[in-house]
Amino acid sequence: MPNHLINEKSLYLRQHANNPVDWYPWGEEALAKAKEEDKPLLISIGYSSCHWCHVMEHESFEDEYIAGLMNEHFVCIKVDREERPDIDQIYMEAVQMIAQHGGWPLNVFCLPDGRPFFGGTYFPPEDRQNGMVPWPQALIRVIDFYKKNRDQLEENANTIIKNLLASNAPIGESVGVIDKTTLEQAAVEFARRHDDQFGGFGQAPKFPPSMALNFLLQARESIFESAKKEPGKKQEYDRIDEVIETTLKAMAHGGLFDQIGGGFARYSVDRYWLIPHFEKMLYDNGLLLDIYAKAWTTYRNPLYKVLVEETVTWALREMKSDGDGFYSAFDADSEGEEGKFYVWKPAEIKEVLGEDRGTEFCKVYNITEAGNFEHGFSNPALTEADFSTRESFKDAREQLYEHRAKRVWPGLDKKQLTSWNSLLIRGLAEAGFALDRKDIFDTAKDAADFIWENLRFENNRLHSVYYNEASLNGYLDDYAYHAEALLSILAYVDFYYPGESETYLTRCQAIAKSSIDHFKDEQSAGYFFTSNDHESLIARKKEWWDNATPSGNASLLNVFSCLYCLTADPVYQEELAILREGYSGLIARNPHGVPHALAAMIADQNGIEVIKAKDVDNLDQLPDLLRKLPWRRRFTVISNAENQPPGYQRCIGTLCLQPVFEPTQLYQ
Repeated sequence: MPNHLINEKSLYLRQHANNPVDWYPWGEEALAKAKEEDKPLLISIGYSSCHWCHVMEHESFEDEYIAGLMNEHFVCIKVDREERPDIDQIYMEAVQMIAQHGGWPLNVFCLPDGRPFFGGTYFPPEDRQNGMVPWPQALIRVIDFYKKNRDQLEENANTIIKNLLASNAPIGESVGVIDKTTLEQAAVEFARRHDDQFGGFGQAPKFPPSMALNFLLQARESIFESAKKEPGKKQEYDRIDEVIETTLKAMAHGGLFDQIGGGFARYSVDRYWLIPHFEKMLYDNGLLLDIYAKAWTTYRNPLYKVLVEETVTWALREMKSDGDGFYSAFDADSEGEEGKFYVWKPAEIKEVLGEDRGTEFCKVYNITEAGNFEHGFSNPALTEADFSTRESFKDAREQLYEHRAKRVWPGLDKKQLTSWNSLLIRGLAEAGFALDRKDIFDTAKDAADFIWENLRFENNRLHSVYYNEASLNGYLDDYAYHAEALLSILAYVDFYYPGESETYLTRCQAIAKSSIDHFKDEQSAGYFFTSNDHESLIARKKEWWDNATPSGNASLLNVFSCLYCLTADPVYQEELAILREGYSGLIARNPHGVPHALAAMIADQNGIEVIKAKDVDNLDQLPDLLRKLPWRRRFTVISNAENQPPGYQRCIGTLCLQPVFEPTQLYQ
């Protein structure tokens, strides 16, 4: 018999609707039941494409004995972290305090009022002699402790809440203004942590470092200018380029990128970018599309251009909704096995391509009889091969894609999220301009318009989720990422639709105002993750650090910086100053945790460019000129302001140069 999840819209919740566990969705009914019956809450958080969430469901939540324990002694709540990142954020931080690690599935034990006292991630169903506590044993221990040591649990929960609230404050004393030298040194520190052999940062698992690369790409310009005065910095400049390109090439060649169908998986389980956890998330692909498009403009490596094209093709072919929005994620599993949809054996390759061509493909793409994955299967990844070799197999990859498409597909989560769509819009806008592809830019513009028309409600507030209709209050990330997406449209839209930059500037300002009105902490620096009229939870959190996606505070830092250059409105200057001060201590203490804030600050130090065009008839000559320059934050807008002189006027930060009448004169 189905439980209380059967009518939920969330795919993840519906996946658990027929468990014998009497799951409730998050809401007043479950919370009131826990208080009325004085039972602890068991809050289990995950997402539809999570492999280990599926494993724990199958092993434990489908087991009648375990379900009986859970139902008798707990009020059990299932949460989709993608719908309710506010709940996930609070309880993830709590579990990290308790267990010193985090991840999904996230299982948290709480007092009836929601205050956490114990938790962890994946628990096996029995003792596997690996140091992990079996789930039934964890349940029994919690039940016993709840009955016999309630006062101790109250004390533990109060300590956790106190620490949750304390973490809202920026870590470290404010050090005042962060100057160019400090930002350049942060880039050098990032470079020191680089894995020079295989790219990326750290060992394993490896996540695509999109935000770090974006910061380094902008830091290289600053260091290049410094090297003109300090020749010793030329070595630092070369080093930054080495780090960026080594990592971009490694991710492009490895198994993190789907060599057959395009698009990136969430992370690599190894140091080599060879074997991913196979879920594909919209947000990763938006962030990576953005950095590869910028890298193509900067380095002109054709590999980056092709990666952009193939990622766009994947997004349009497999993630686009019937409207103009995009779905959120593909599952890692199909037919109950992780990666089954994506992996191959040599015999199947040869069956599709023929013996000779198949043998060549297997050699180049590292598909062997022994396999590099489970059960003798291989995940395609390029061995040492130049660009021309990769391109020579384009027809083979297309044949294999058509063959693979006949397999049982992994599940597709069709929720459309404002935040993740906005990250993809950024990437599509940059890609469209960088590749001179109006069709790609139009896709970005249409998606931005879709959000504006379908996920915005009165007073320019945003909803967070769309399932044929909008629902749930927007979070800070929805506002901050969407404002950044609107800025990316604004940067180029006048090249394709002259005069429309004003529309997107107005929209961006409206979203920025809503952010200030509803998320700003009036007592100290920073913006809360939830709005001032949001459901009251056990803590109202701020997020300063970047995670898999940028911190909303860092994104607003970028938004206010750009809006101030575009409008000279002192409101943005004031908000910018507050956020800079909030981040200054974090940057001094641990710059590696805040690359998106660093990128915003160094773009501001470099000088955000605004090219204003008035009464010109050769605007079509400007895009090709700009595409030949290394990427930087730059806006081109048609201005009809009375005080704007005719011609092209290039402004860098708050300094505007004399107008010129030929695009080629702008950079002489």
